[in-house]
Amino acid sequence: MDTDLIIVGAGIVGLAHAVAAVRRGLSVRIIERDARAVGASVRNFGHCCLTAQPDEHQAMAESSRDGWLRTSAAAELGAREAGAYAVARNGAELAVLEEFAATRDDVALLTATEIAEALTGGTRQPAGLLGGAYFPRDLRVDPRVTVARLAAWLEGQGVRIDWRTACLGTGDGVVHTSRGELRAEHVLVCVGHDVDRLFPAVADAAGLVRCALQMALVDGPVGYASHAAVLTGTSMLRYGGLAAMPSASEVRCLLPDELLEMVANVMCAPRPDGTLLVGDSHAYDLAHEPFLDESISQRLLDEVAAVFGLPGLRVRQRWQGVYASCPDQDLLVESVDERTTVVSVTSGVGMTLSFGLGEQTLSTLT
Repeated sequence: MDTDLIIVGAGIVGLAHAVAAVRRGLSVRIIERDARAVGASVRNFGHCCLTAQPDEHQAMAESSRDGWLRTSAAAELGAREAGAYAVARNGAELAVLEEFAATRDDVALLTATEIAEALTGGTRQPAGLLGGAYFPRDLRVDPRVTVARLAAWLEGQGVRIDWRTACLGTGDGVVHTSRGELRAEHVLVCVGHDVDRLFPAVADAAGLVRCALQMALVDGPVGYASHAAVLTGTSMLRYGGLAAMPSASEVRCLLPDELLEMVANVMCAPRPDGTLLVGDSHAYDLAHEPFLDESISQRLLDEVAAVFGLPGLRVRQRWQGVYASCPDQDLLVESVDERTTVVSVTSGVGMTLSFGLGEQTLSTLT
């Protein structure tokens, strides 16, 4: 065999699996069709939303947190133990946070005054804030640079990454690429939403589609000096730990119809330079037109501005995010044959669970 493990895809899921393999002393080779990561791994919030994961993913989330911090220290990824704030602007949202705090030891409830202070540094009082919560164990990374730094570090550990090399097909330890044939004891296919391009039957059986998101980069609000992400009531319907609370159904009833129609997760996350990553909406299809709807973008921006008590936000960039989505599962892990495994995060939490998923996958192979 040429190598112990070949990984197809150099996004965060593929690279996290490479880290887990290197930790076990395996030889690893990665192939990536692009010259650098340009997909889901660089288009997201960079928020490791560990606390709000459902109970069934808590062990993986904790493993992933450990992996992020350990690897960040070694590879200088800049992962921050910044936590996350969740804001409540009606009684149902406040009830969800109270119910959630009663189930978790690592959630701190905040008064309206405390959450306003956190969001504005005491410079203003956003309208409608009833309270909030702080999730101290959540992590923040800068998605614009983290994946590139991790790839470079892995290359320094002896991992070969073949950039601009497309996988044309794989099976039984043989990978057919645009630059020739490779062999390995095992192959992990970590191509995110592009599973259907290599294994359409696997994608079809799982109901895999592409989720397209509208996102923006804006100037940071005056007074917000934290590196923590900020979640709103819509986030209480997106993340399984919060969505499982009894009052979550009432939150849905109280949300504006237009936010429900765009399947919004109104939230933001700061970058190290003080700008904010803002979003997002969700649309599901096998393929998406590249055109962004300005009315959706503006509605999301208005919601985030209101959370910070501002009349508006100055936009620097807009883009379309993308990730794999399946209707009935958060993770797609499928053995195609004895030497080939498809691994994809199918619920938008790739940054959150990647390192824990990598450890779980490798433990089954070694």
